[in-house]
Amino acid sequence: MKKICLMRLSAIGDVCHAAAMVNRIQRHWPDTEITWVIGKIEYQLVRLMPNIRFVVYDKKEGKEGVKRLKAMLADTVFDALLVMQVALRANLVSTAIKAKRRIGFDWHRSKELHWLFTNQRISARKHAHVLDGFMGFADALGVPKDAAPQWHIPLDHEAKKWAAAQAKELGQFVIISPAASKQERSWLPERYARIVEHLFSKSMPVVLCGGPGKLDKQTAEAILSHTDSVARNYVGETSLHQLQALIKHARLVIAPDTGPAHMATTVGTPVVGLYAHSNPRRTGPYNDLGRVVSVYDECVRRQYGKNWETLPWGIRAKGEHLMEKISEQAVIDQLARLLEH
Repeated sequence: MKKICLMRLSAIGDVCHAAAMVNRIQRHWPDTEITWVIGKIEYQLVRLMPNIRFVVYDKKEGKEGVKRLKAMLADTVFDALLVMQVALRANLVSTAIKAKRRIGFDWHRSKELHWLFTNQRISARKHAHVLDGFMGFADALGVPKDAAPQWHIPLDHEAKKWAAAQAKELGQFVIISPAASKQERSWLPERYARIVEHLFSKSMPVVLCGGPGKLDKQTAEAILSHTDSVARNYVGETSLHQLQALIKHARLVIAPDTGPAHMATTVGTPVVGLYAHSNPRRTGPYNDLGRVVSVYDECVRRQYGKNWETLPWGIRAKGEHLMEKISEQAVIDQLARLLEH
């Protein structure tokens, strides 16, 4: 393969998974030219990955953005296009890219007419983590396998310098990234606050982190209303590189199903994931699936009357109060095992 294009626009966690697949191609096929069509925000995390041509697509531009993408790539016919997103919007964007092989997901995952935009499919895998599913694209190309995923996502010097200064002041510290993409998928602020108090009693300061969105900020403010023991509140105050560098210094990260949990995986920082709506075996922090605190199994069993193994892979549990089923003690117990180790 001389020229490969992959299209994964969002979100942060999925871009972290895709980066592992890209790094695998680069290790085994260093002479292959790689173009990555990516979202505007997500690009900020991976922008320094070497030997990759990034083409940023801003979904807010709509049809004009597709026209601009088509013009930018008009002179290139790729040996393969990896269509790594099934959303109809992404499928339509892929039509702006010319390629001999258009590789997409297997039939089971080909939702929203995904199969119409591809001419080849990756192999189906039962009960695969999202990252392993992405690795199926490298398999389809014939890239040799690795024993385990590896990441090389360089960060800018100033971000690393800033994070090192924070870590020097804090000593050993824990990061809580409390907000998921929807409020119902986040844990309760008062319970986060009590975990903060628990860690404070163990001389382990806590830093709150997250994005600039309204929900992130509201969740952080709610936590702060229940405790005075938060060492730093950096929610909405960091770039993605600063956040990633700070995560690398942290003793561990506590988070629901959200981007920083997967960012932590890329730098080897342990994660205690909090799950109720989605199956952590599919979307959990890849190297810390044994550390998740999950009530997903009991939630889907109650809603569908079946165990998760017999249900369609990726099915979500529904409800506004499912995260309330995660107890403080279950999180404290998991923290104790991790910190003792």
